[in-house]
Amino acid sequence: MSTIRLTMAQALVKFLDNQYVQHDGVEHKFVKGIFGIFGHGNVTGMGEALENHDGEITYIQGKNEQGMVHTAAAYAKQKNRLQIYGCTTSIGPGALNMVTAAGTATVNRIPVLLLPGDNFASRQPDPVLQQIEDPTDYTMSASDAFKPVSKYWDRIVRPEQLMTAMIHAMRVLTDPVDTGAVTIALPQDVQAEAYDYPVEFFSKRVHYLDRQAPNQDALQRAIDLIRTKKNPVIVAGGGVHYADAQQELQSFAHAFTIPVGETQAGKSALPWDDAMYMGSIGSTGSKAANILAREADLVIGVGTRLTDFTTSSKVAFSHPNVEFLSININNYDTVKMDATQLVGDAKVTLQQLTEELSKLNYHSSHETERLTKMKAEWDAIVDEYYSQEVSGGLSQTRVIGEINKFVQPEDVIVCAAGSMPGDLHRLWRSTQPKTYHMEYGFSCMGYEVAGALGVKMAIEDEGEVYSFVGDGSYLMLHTEIVTSIQENKKMTVLLLDNNGFQCIHNLQVGQGSDGFGNEFRYRSEHDNRLSGEFLEIDFAQNARSLGAKGYTVRSLEELQIALAKAKEETVTTLIDIKVLPGTCTVGTESWWRLGVAEVSKSEKVLKAHAQMKATAEKARQY
Repeated sequence: MSTIRLTMAQALVKFLDNQYVQHDGVEHKFVKGIFGIFGHGNVTGMGEALENHDGEITYIQGKNEQGMVHTAAAYAKQKNRLQIYGCTTSIGPGALNMVTAAGTATVNRIPVLLLPGDNFASRQPDPVLQQIEDPTDYTMSASDAFKPVSKYWDRIVRPEQLMTAMIHAMRVLTDPVDTGAVTIALPQDVQAEAYDYPVEFFSKRVHYLDRQAPNQDALQRAIDLIRTKKNPVIVAGGGVHYADAQQELQSFAHAFTIPVGETQAGKSALPWDDAMYMGSIGSTGSKAANILAREADLVIGVGTRLTDFTTSSKVAFSHPNVEFLSININNYDTVKMDATQLVGDAKVTLQQLTEELSKLNYHSSHETERLTKMKAEWDAIVDEYYSQEVSGGLSQTRVIGEINKFVQPEDVIVCAAGSMPGDLHRLWRSTQPKTYHMEYGFSCMGYEVAGALGVKMAIEDEGEVYSFVGDGSYLMLHTEIVTSIQENKKMTVLLLDNNGFQCIHNLQVGQGSDGFGNEFRYRSEHDNRLSGEFLEIDFAQNARSLGAKGYTVRSLEELQIALAKAKEETVTTLIDIKVLPGTCTVGTESWWRLGVAEVSKSEKVLKAHAQMKATAEKARQY
């Protein structure tokens, strides 16, 4: 057996450089590169390996460990999980900074490879700098914190363990059903230890992502169910995009006149002006889609996890005879809501359903004229939001409308948290697939800027990338702006400044509170609370201090000028848009369950609790 002597870190980098995936007959290099922030726990191991590697792995310097993982996850999401980046950090705090982003990737089922440094396997110098000591378990380290948020976790305490660990790591990273964050903890001494690795371990490996056709018996059960239903609706989720099934979804919906509502992950699967597209569905849904959901006797989920926002905490689908059909590559998702299970790739499954139902001349009872009228009524509501005039400044929905008119069809918007995901889900008009990039599985504040960098790295010059971010999220994490400048990946950050965590403020006030702790105000000497005047923050100046361009906007004319200038800029640009609090959209035909206090000094809170309890009693229990 031929061998090659390498350190464990060198072997890891060499192995990653030879991984490929094949999908629909097209081969893709799987690992594009590695993000990293070096510290004593990885610089002389992984750092040395990357410095002297002569292959195609590109090293990118992150500025915040959480941020660089978000960037890697956004890249993989935009690439339909066909290409990834790894992320290397030191031990202790550097490693732990990745945990939140690992959770984000796993919840959204996005492959990211995390390579945190770890304590010395030999234990000779213990306790080392940044080591966590657990007197009840000496093997415990900071890297153990990744276990709950990883789809696969391993620790390499001998250099030869790398081989089995990485085979399993690649199994999970390339599995469309069970993918997410993969964590391989790398003790800092073992990174630098040498071993005689078999040469064949570094041979080119192609991982085949074959489309899974549905079981024919399951397909027949689905057909038999659909045939008995008159008013079905489709809930299109992110699986439509990952399966590249947008055309199949459109054909299926039109063939049988079945209206479509999209989840956050599924949005842009259909163009906004498609006759069967009724808008978003669920807690942040359109009036048209939510009325049709309430009337539906069959809900056909395509690639959706059926989260609380999609089901309006299980009150959205209230027809007495409603049933569910779940088309999903993941068996775990198909059992939700007591659905009839149809496990399979969305593209293949929709093709087969369309073919078989056409033979039976199936057609829903939906009247095209009514659907057209409902769609037109909702479009008129969107137009009203997009033209909203308020005294004293800019409304959030008017700003979004102006931006929607300005961007090109191929441009991609990115968002994650705050009130804007609801507004964008309800209002944004997408015309091309994969141009609406929303992280709403974890809704992780801080994803927006870092994620936009990942999207720009993925699409290159195919379009502009716009990050929608609130002032709250921006303050949490924005340092990958520097990385975007360093890597010459220009993006535009649209910062809507409404003076605080206004999404949660609105939620709080809606449940009886007078407002507490969510707005960015000075502490008042009167009541010792944060009830003074609003803070004034110059976010444009902050961006300029990082090397980006920055503009401040307080009027519609200034916004239009700034958008035009930002498009002409060659470096990342931030537009600080001052909007009035409370000028977002409101729910229509929807609900979202919260834990409202059962006992309170406030009568308004008690009333809100009673209303919440009454609605919860009408919801499905599982």
